Amino acid sequence: MPRPRLHDVGHVLDVAEELLASRGARGVTLRALASAAGVSNGSLYHAFGSLPALLGRTWLRAARRFLVSQAERAEAALPDSVAATVAAAGTPADFADRRPAAARLLLFVRRDALLGPGLPESLADELGALDREVVALLKRLADAHWGRHDACAVEAMTACVVDLPTALLRRSLELPGPVDPGARARLEAAVRAVLAIPLPKERHA
Repeated sequence: MPRPRLHDVGHVLDVAEELLASRGARGVTLRALASAAGVSNGSLYHAFGSLPALLGRTWLRAARRFLVSQAERAEAALPDSVAATVAAAGTPADFADRRPAAARLLLFVRRDALLGPGLPESLADELGALDREVVALLKRLADAHWGRHDACAVEAMTACVVDLPTALLRRSLELPGPVDPGARARLEAAVRAVLAIPLPKERHA
């Protein structure tokens, strides 16, 4: 007897995204996901191989969509390095307005809870490629603003694009509806303040 096939993979990933955003990694079982998606357990196994692979694929899809949006926003604002960095830092808020479940998944579900040991090789390769693209964007923004992309410059840019948005938008993203304009304004002010601080001289070995 042939194994059941899954014809709408995107629909399953959408449902998994919603469940992960609302329940967390431990709250999503294969049975719950199959029921919510209206498919059989067997079709999920056939399409994804395992629940960890399915959930890892869900996280990677959300992260890929976020990074594409962030890179596009930053590139559109260059060569104004401040505007580009502010745009990159503000991407989580805009992403949350357009894709609230994906934004909550990326912010509130720990990456290592879904992408830990035993990740299929294809997903591990995709994760590695994604990490390299993140670093490349940070270096591009650091180069545009400070004319350098050494560890010190990338660390400062990481504070602007990763650390400050996580700290200043988190509370607003926990609530339903659009992101608080006040949180956006505080984030922009904080990013501009960090960018205004001169970096220490680059150290050469």
